[in-house]
Amino acid sequence: MNFNSHTDAVVAIAVGLVNALTAGEARGRPYQPPVGEARAAAVADILSIGDRPAPAVAEAEADALAEVAGRLRGVFEAVARGDVDTAAYAVNALLAETDARPHLDRHDGEPWHLHFRGAGGTLSGNYAAGCATGLAVVLGSELHDRLGVCTAPHCDRVYVDTSRNGTRRFCSTACQNRVKTAAFRARGS
Repeated sequence: MNFNSHTDAVVAIAVGLVNALTAGEARGRPYQPPVGEARAAAVADILSIGDRPAPAVAEAEADALAEVAGRLRGVFEAVARGDVDTAAYAVNALLAETDARPHLDRHDGEPWHLHFRGAGGTLSGNYAAGCATGLAVVLGSELHDRLGVCTAPHCDRVYVDTSRNGTRRFCSTACQNRVKTAAFRARGS
C-alpha cells in the first residue's frame, strides 16, 4: 500500500524518528534513545532516506526532533487503540504549531511534487511539518488503521503497514519471529 512517494517518505521518517528517539522497549529489551552527537547522527541517518545524502544535523535540531518524535508516538498509539479522534487532534496541533505550508518542489531528478515546510525554515521545523502532514494524509484516508504499534511482548516500536492485505502487527521480522518461536515452544511443552 502506497500513498504517494513524498507521503510515503515523510511517514517513513516519522516512524524512524519515533523508533529511534523515544524510550521504551524494542525487540524484547529496554530501549534508551541516543543522546548528544549520537542522537544527531541517528537523525541524519533517518533523514537520508533512499539514496539522498545525510543532511548535517546539529544537536539542537536533533533534540527538537526528539520532542516531536514523542508527540508523533502519541499519534501511532492512539490509532493502535482505535482512537482516531485523539490521533487527529494531535496531528492538527502539530500542523498548527509548525504552520505547515505547502510548497511545490523539484529535486533529485524527480518531477514537481508537494512538500510541506514549517514557517521558521529550520530543519526540525520543516521535518516536523512534513511528518505531521504525511500523517494527516494517512489519517484522512480510509487507510488510517495502517499506522500501528508492535504487538510483540516487550516491544513498543511503531510501523506503517504497507502490505496489500493490511494485516501487519509487528514492527519487524525479528519481532514476528520472536512471537512465532515463543508460540511454537509453548505448544511443544
